[in-house]
Amino acid sequence: MEKRYEDLIAGYIKNKIGISEHFLNDDLCEHLRTNLKVLQEKKLLQNAGIGNDNSLNHNTLIRRDSIYWLDKKHNNPYETEFLEKMDHLVIYLNQTCYTNIKSYEFHYSLYQAGDFYTKHLDQFKDNSSRQFSIISYLNSNWVAKDGGELLVHQPNNNQAISPTQGKTVFFKSNELEHEVLVTQQPRISVTGWLKR
Repeated sequence: MEKRYEDLIAGYIKNKIGISEHFLNDDLCEHLRTNLKVLQEKKLLQNAGIGNDNSLNHNTLIRRDSIYWLDKKHNNPYETEFLEKMDHLVIYLNQTCYTNIKSYEFHYSLYQAGDFYTKHLDQFKDNSSRQFSIISYLNSNWVAKDGGELLVHQPNNNQAISPTQGKTVFFKSNELEHEVLVTQQPRISVTGWLKR
């Protein structure tokens, strides 16, 4: 896994955004995708909000995905496997880059056809605990016409990232504005933040 960690770190140092094309293996992606479908069938997904605590609101003109928070207490072996990978990544980042990450939070994110998320930063205005954003994609057989790219706004060159299976994206939560372009197919990811 160290090679994949280094892909994220090197990309971040060079372009402010790290990308590892095969951070998650196909088997784990498939199990996580199946787990999300079960959660959806049980109507356990919630409409995603904007803001935090007392400022939380739901505005479908800005954001239209549905989410479900991961937790080792769920005793789901595939959620736990994913979160253990994040444990190892945090240890690696703290040892090699002195990031001082203390915790994290992750949720499934499901965009149905026609859904999007307009341009935003991931760090809250009144809470700077989110340090790094991490998005891992679970979409098999994704092609360009399916849309749903992560569009990262850079000063000199915007970058559109296709949400293909196994790919993980890593960037500073307070540095890069980004958006999810309209998707033409159901689009699934595990999205989260490394926190201080």
